[in-house]
Amino acid sequence: MSKSPFYSIITGTGRYIPSQIVKNEAFLKNEFYNASGQRIEKSNDNIISKFQQITDIKERRYVDDELVTSDIGYFAAEAALASAQADKEKLDYIIVAHNFGDVLKSNKKTDIVPSLAARIKHRLGIHNPYTVAYDLPFGCPGWLQGLIQADYYIKAGDAKNILVIGAEVLSRISDPHDIDSMIYSDGAGAVLVEAVESEYPVGILAHKTRSDTLNHAHLLRMDVSYNPEYKDDTLFLKMDGRKLYEYALTTVPQLVSDCLDKAEVSIADIKKVLIHQANAKMDEAILSRLFKLLEVAEIPENLMPMTISTLGNNSVATVPVLIDMLLKGEFENHHIHQGEHLVFASVGAGMNVNAMVYKLP
Repeated sequence: MSKSPFYSIITGTGRYIPSQIVKNEAFLKNEFYNASGQRIEKSNDNIISKFQQITDIKERRYVDDELVTSDIGYFAAEAALASAQADKEKLDYIIVAHNFGDVLKSNKKTDIVPSLAARIKHRLGIHNPYTVAYDLPFGCPGWLQGLIQADYYIKAGDAKNILVIGAEVLSRISDPHDIDSMIYSDGAGAVLVEAVESEYPVGILAHKTRSDTLNHAHLLRMDVSYNPEYKDDTLFLKMDGRKLYEYALTTVPQLVSDCLDKAEVSIADIKKVLIHQANAKMDEAILSRLFKLLEVAEIPENLMPMTISTLGNNSVATVPVLIDMLLKGEFENHHIHQGEHLVFASVGAGMNVNAMVYKLP
């Protein structure tokens, strides 16, 4: 008798949400400039009010001064291993998604040597030299791409236990003179993925990824401050918000639709959509366009749990934080059960887009 195939199952989750709450009012004293280096004449009250109306962000979280990205990635990893009651020495891979490395409060330069994965493995105290630790810089979709890579390893029979971490400290690479700085926040999330034999499909059912670099590579990029009088040439994260919005609405719904087809799962069977969150209005528009594309008239209530209003955009941490909260029953109006299907989706720098269909074991 032939063996049943291996499937990739999430058996543990964890997160780290910084304790420092930064409300929109904290930006009232900022001097905002546009991309041309001109001071924006509107009052900050007006700017912040419009910003909140569009993004739904009321507050975000920043790490304490002494912490860096690998620290909070380690905290999330510890929580995920503890929740699975897993033996860390049996990990085959540790994949850490991030984009800026460890950036000190006092020195805003990327530090990625050794890799953040190596730092986290070291801090976890893992002796096993065959626990392979590496980083994955893939924009905001990085954590989900790490999960996709984990599935490939498991399906190939190369691994049985993989820790996938997403961690970012965006507060240190955001230009205080750029309105977009109010979007960014800090955080980390992690999952343990295990190989499980099953006679029927379960866990990760299908995934799709695309990279549009020819015309969209620089919609998110690094550049100097919008303030021409800024003290030095520090590089900050910059984005072309309008074009990014249009790109996301064009690509994400289609990729999710293609992923559903690949998994042979109907949108009617999807219990929750876990999407990377940078802009509430954009995510709502993506969901609406997906249902229109699939010719489904009505979007079910409570389909898309959201954290953006209080956590902001913490990049690669968004989706793993969502799944951690959802599996632990920490959303008031969102509950999931065995056998139900979820969709994961993310879009970000590259430009990269990915999606995944997951069946709860």
